[in-house]
Amino acid sequence: MSTQINPTNEANISRGTAMGTATYAAPSQTPDGTTEAAQRFVEIKIARRDNPDSAQRWETFRIPYRRNLNIISCLMEIRKNPVMANGERTTPPVWDMSCLEQVCGICTMVINGKVRQSCSALVDQLDQPITLQPMTKFPNVRDLAVDRSQMFDHLKRVHAWVEIDGTHDLGAGAKMSQEDVAERYAYSRCMTCGCCLEACPQYGGDNYIGPQAIAQVRLFNMHPTGKMTRDERLEALMQDDGIQNCGNSQNCVRVCPMSIPLTKAIYEENRETIIHGLFGWLKR
Repeated sequence: MSTQINPTNEANISRGTAMGTATYAAPSQTPDGTTEAAQRFVEIKIARRDNPDSAQRWETFRIPYRRNLNIISCLMEIRKNPVMANGERTTPPVWDMSCLEQVCGICTMVINGKVRQSCSALVDQLDQPITLQPMTKFPNVRDLAVDRSQMFDHLKRVHAWVEIDGTHDLGAGAKMSQEDVAERYAYSRCMTCGCCLEACPQYGGDNYIGPQAIAQVRLFNMHPTGKMTRDERLEALMQDDGIQNCGNSQNCVRVCPMSIPLTKAIYEENRETIIHGLFGWLKR
């Protein structure tokens, strides 16, 4: 069984009596007697795991500070020279990244106890030492990398796409109100990062399909063409791990980096599933 190590006490010890102790070296004296600011450093504690069956451990690194550093830049600096703060050499840390523009969502991790994208997390806005951990709601593959397959399996289950009948010209699409277009646009910004699932107390252990999939049901059920497979999506939400398991903690909408109205989607789809459960048999 993997061992989870709480970094809180260790972080407090390494921080010292003042925040600056962990971040900056003391000023040094030059030969002519003037004071010169010593090298500034960023201290980062990374939760490491060699493989899914090994125990988790913490490793601390110190890298030179420069302005506008983000967490990805820090990890890349460590990867170039993977030497811990105590001088011991180790293996390069493993993490996922792609676009570096907060669009793909793949670089999501838990930074200082909060789930977010590491590409948009700026060192200047974080308390030190900075702790990096993998998301806990997905299987940990190695270090900060996780397997998010379940999230995409849920999208397949709710039929999160619009069917296209061939490639020939179908003419103009159905008209939509500006209100519906604006709401659908908000849901379409989802980058499947998993922040909402990590923050949701109900998600985990196949207990709850999660707000991400529910919001995508709302997105495609609002589309005039997507309504053709509306019932299939609603029935997917009515399974044992479906929308009824939402505990209304509203953590999802608080951590969503794209400000998607997830609670509105849950409310609307909850209403739709109830109506479908009561009157859906009339369509058969």
